Amino acid sequence: MSSEAKVLSKSIQEVSLLEKIKPHFELIAAVVSGVLIAAGWLFDKNGNEVESIISYLLAFVIGGFAKAKEGIEATYENKELNVEMLMIFAAVGSAIIGYWTEGAILIFIFAVSGALETYTMNKSHKEISSLMELQPQEALRINNGYEKRVAVSELMVGDHILIKPGERVPSDGVIIKGLTNIDEAAITGESMPVSKSEQAEVFAGTVNLTGSITVQVTKESTDTLFQKIIQLVQSAQSEKSPSQLFIERFEGTYVKVVLLVVISMFFLPYFLLGWSWHESFYRAMILLVVASPCALVASIMPATLSAISNGAKHGILVKGGVHLENLGHLEAIAFDKTGTLTKGKPEVTEVLVNKGIDKEELILKAASIENLSNHPLAQAIVNYAKQTLRKDLLQPESLEDIPGWGVKASINGEQWKIGKAAFVGNDQVDEFAEGKALELAGLGNTLVFIEIDGMLSAMIAMKDVVREETKHAIEDLKKQNIKTIMLTGDSEKTARAIAAESHVDEFYAECLPEEKVEQLKQLKEKYKTVAMVGDGINDAPALAIANVGIAMGGGTDVALETADIVLMKNDLPKIAEAVRLSQRMNKIIKQNVVFSIAVIMLLICSNFFQLLDLPFGVIGHEGSTILVILNSLRLLKS
Repeated sequence: MSSEAKVLSKSIQEVSLLEKIKPHFELIAAVVSGVLIAAGWLFDKNGNEVESIISYLLAFVIGGFAKAKEGIEATYENKELNVEMLMIFAAVGSAIIGYWTEGAILIFIFAVSGALETYTMNKSHKEISSLMELQPQEALRINNGYEKRVAVSELMVGDHILIKPGERVPSDGVIIKGLTNIDEAAITGESMPVSKSEQAEVFAGTVNLTGSITVQVTKESTDTLFQKIIQLVQSAQSEKSPSQLFIERFEGTYVKVVLLVVISMFFLPYFLLGWSWHESFYRAMILLVVASPCALVASIMPATLSAISNGAKHGILVKGGVHLENLGHLEAIAFDKTGTLTKGKPEVTEVLVNKGIDKEELILKAASIENLSNHPLAQAIVNYAKQTLRKDLLQPESLEDIPGWGVKASINGEQWKIGKAAFVGNDQVDEFAEGKALELAGLGNTLVFIEIDGMLSAMIAMKDVVREETKHAIEDLKKQNIKTIMLTGDSEKTARAIAAESHVDEFYAECLPEEKVEQLKQLKEKYKTVAMVGDGINDAPALAIANVGIAMGGGTDVALETADIVLMKNDLPKIAEAVRLSQRMNKIIKQNVVFSIAVIMLLICSNFFQLLDLPFGVIGHEGSTILVILNSLRLLKS
């Protein structure tokens, strides 16, 4: 290896080492500061006063550099004093009156609390970093039969990409060739692989496990679901809760008051209480230390960041501390029906046929006819046939679509009509299956009738079925005394059936988007804090007006962008989990605030009655700050 190559290699190693050390800089500085304090104390014990002062000075500079820089920059930018500046004044003041050890210990503990706060920030960013690492940088694009590896950023909508077993999916798309199993844990949190075949959606960041697949790109690299997750969590970390904003506004005023009281304490006790100048100055320095609201300032942000990080880890993406804080005060929650409480796609619930007709053969022929239609009800019949029969579909001889009514077809020489009741004759429908149609319609089913050679032969009932987890989610919310309401554009009859099945407390049927907004306004007048859960474009206005808007992760882009919270796995029970997380966060914040104020008041009173020495003031004040941050870190645990 040439000398130039060795120098380059060494430089790269040094840069790599610095990058690894950088996140731990504050903690390393605090440790070095602590070592220097110990050295200064030993020098002082052995009568080496100059060496002792040098050690303490180095401890001041190394331990206090990060916080001093932060404080000076914030003061310059905001034109207002802050807690960091109070700590600098207190440490310098301690040194001026000869308390070098106490001043250095103050800097040391302040540096440790700062390192802990930085650790919380880094921990909250860790979810983002780990996500970003899952995003592939390159993709194998296929163009006119030729394969070329390109940067993911170069992919365009419509491009075809080849994804081999073991590779991560580089972009959102639809499978056009091949079948495989895909690990979607990065997106949904689901540990079990999902089987995917042609026309199935795949998402960037997921892992192709078994077969090679060709995927047609459907979204730009900057617009994938994966990127949306990252953007949501990043925006959440930058948005502050009302409590945090109040503390920050309070901090500036409080610092000014403390400095005025400290200046007054230099003189008033000397003239009014007969203290000596030394005692007055000493007590003023202790007051400067103990009255600084470090613990109070650290009461909220670490807790909020920890809670947001915890939520992201469990598929609950919160766009800001304000929304998580509001969630803990929830009194009512409104749900859209289609795609939220229900699966959003009709499924066959019952098939009734006349005596003498082979049920399997009828389903096969009906599916063969409906296979030529894209109507959701037609596709539901086709899917049902594929799942239950597992036979190849037939080819009708002729087919005529009658818009708004149904279809006419000829298959195996038989004349078929499939459609609504009026299409096959209402009189026959009322008599069919002993009036079963009325009963099934009352349960929220949509009915499709089949006529063969002029005779009503069968009835297929279909319904947008309630999700399996819906009842559990609703019951969990009720246990937390949260009122549940369903808002839907469906008819009264269908809405009543779905409401009964999902166990919601109230329902409002035939709601247009603007009527959903009106219902939300009325709910907000009745209840203090109201959430709205939806997934569609028509839900966006209601999501926006609710105190907390919650979108299903599989919903439309408009719903995802409008909502304050996104459930990545479309998992409704996560709402109750998010409420509990919010309540835990609010509880810990209250604990932190009450504890920090109590410690400050106790230390101030003890100082005024001359019961508190500077070393204990330093330990009490900074120790409370560390305890508050450690209490907040509990929110990182599940």
